[in-house]
Amino acid sequence: WILACLRTTSLAPQVSFPLLSSKRKFCRSKRDSTARKAIGFLKEQGLFLASDVQQLRQAIQECKQVILDLPEHSEKQKDAVVRLIHLRLKLQELKDPNEDEPNIRVLLEHRFYKEKSKSVKQTCDKCNTVIWGLIQTWYTCTGCYYRCHSKCLNLISKPCVRSKVSHQAEYELNICPEAGLDSQDYRCAECRAPISLRGVPSEARQCDYTGQYYCSHCHWNDLAVIPARVVHNWDFEPRKVSRGSMRYLALMMSRPVLRLREINPLLFNYVEELVEIRKLRQDILLMKPYFITCREAMAARLLLQLQDRQHFVENDEMYSVQDLLDTHTGRLGCSLAETHTLFAKHIKLDCERCQAKGFVCELCREGDVLFPFDSHTSVCADCSAVFHRDCYYDNSTTCPRCARLTLRKQSLFQEPGPDLDA
Repeated sequence: WILACLRTTSLAPQVSFPLLSSKRKFCRSKRDSTARKAIGFLKEQGLFLASDVQQLRQAIQECKQVILDLPEHSEKQKDAVVRLIHLRLKLQELKDPNEDEPNIRVLLEHRFYKEKSKSVKQTCDKCNTVIWGLIQTWYTCTGCYYRCHSKCLNLISKPCVRSKVSHQAEYELNICPEAGLDSQDYRCAECRAPISLRGVPSEARQCDYTGQYYCSHCHWNDLAVIPARVVHNWDFEPRKVSRGSMRYLALMMSRPVLRLREINPLLFNYVEELVEIRKLRQDILLMKPYFITCREAMAARLLLQLQDRQHFVENDEMYSVQDLLDTHTGRLGCSLAETHTLFAKHIKLDCERCQAKGFVCELCREGDVLFPFDSHTSVCADCSAVFHRDCYYDNSTTCPRCARLTLRKQSLFQEPGPDLDA
């Protein structure tokens, strides 16, 4: 690149520039003195300061003319060539599109937003180079957080991952389903660039989520938790995945799409934390009818305590990868226990309307008011009546409430006798 810059000055055959050669035998003091000479010379020529594109172009032209006028192989000519290279570098950086570009760009279902931050250093997902926010314009997709230079925007060929999440929200539940490079025709699974395990012409990197191989532009060795390893092995160790898989897994992290009882029912036998979480979720579902019919609970918006995990108040079967990760670390058990305590306190102590909906054990008719989410109770599967657990299992007769309801139905459907007609 430096040689190309030198060729544009039409002086490359005449100028031998030792400062750019690979022979680094000059001492630091010599380099500093040379730099001071160059700065002094350029200040004399009026070429030291340039702030915008127009000034840079003018400075480049004047610097070229100065190089032509100076004696060949002189120190001043060499210093001028150095300054010319610096000016060209700065001009190349400022050639990015200006601030007149629109703030929102829609492309391949991406919704790109022009970033305003100038101090953040990111990496362009398209060209794999650094984005210098101070001097370059760059965009970020609000859906999948794809980042790229403004100049790379029209070169993007990968659609937004969020659209895939919206249309196909499901995981690959086979552990690293590798098919081999031959099934990919020895090409990257995403951009179709030639790849090889030997690194010629490009290194093949395997994604642990899809099992496919990618080039170094599509696979940056990002780490992510693999859902298949979690549900089958309870393994949360992050593994290397491609950029597309990393974004997909990040967007799917909080989506409740895992039905553990169908995928791996034995997991509840070996993970005690999951059994505790399932019991708490079942209790919360039993508390939900109390809150729906309670004005105070609706005014206090108690159910919004679980707004980050809305599926917890809808069913007790679906889990997200984030739920399982928080279960593994212990955070979910603590937070869910606190929410359970808060809900139970409202029903049993704070609200008289909810207290009035409690049950008295009809088998022993003793003890306090019972609720279906109490740990020492059992609920009739037919009529939802609540009893002491010991009373319910020790009693060999049928449920008293079920018997009473049956007699009532029989009396309603029984034909009236002649005495009743008279």
